[in-house]
Amino acid sequence: MTRRPLILLALGGLLAFSSHAMADGDGTVTVYKTPWCGCCKVWTDAVEAAGYKVVVHDMNDLSKLKKEAGVPAEMEACHTAVIGDSRKYVIEGHVPLHALEKMMSERPDIRGIAVPGMPQGSLGMGYDPKAKYAVYSLGLEPSDPPQPYLMTGH
Repeated sequence: MTRRPLILLALGGLLAFSSHAMADGDGTVTVYKTPWCGCCKVWTDAVEAAGYKVVVHDMNDLSKLKKEAGVPAEMEACHTAVIGDSRKYVIEGHVPLHALEKMMSERPDIRGIAVPGMPQGSLGMGYDPKAKYAVYSLGLEPSDPPQPYLMTGH
């Protein structure tokens, strides 16, 4: 298996999240989280159970990484992930599997998707398929306001 440094293609250039982060292709989700966050572990386990390869990097402070990834402060959650090979996407927070699958099948011209905060019923937060919360898309430009991507629980 070939491993190479994970690089996120972002508007205006490349953002290197971590010199030790790796990606093997579209099915790898690289997750950056704090070591003490149990809900992040539940989310990563569910992503892995859905068939994705998951690589976890525990970090004490994610603020610099979130800034480099262009995650707006109002969209921040407890973990940040990246997926993709030639086209990288940011996944911020407790994004449900169907939103991740939608993004990867449609390959929209966005930077990624986000579920801000830690909504009850989201994947990793006492998952309830009937829970209602919004998943937002992050625009290509850092100044682009987040837009609704899909609503859960419908």
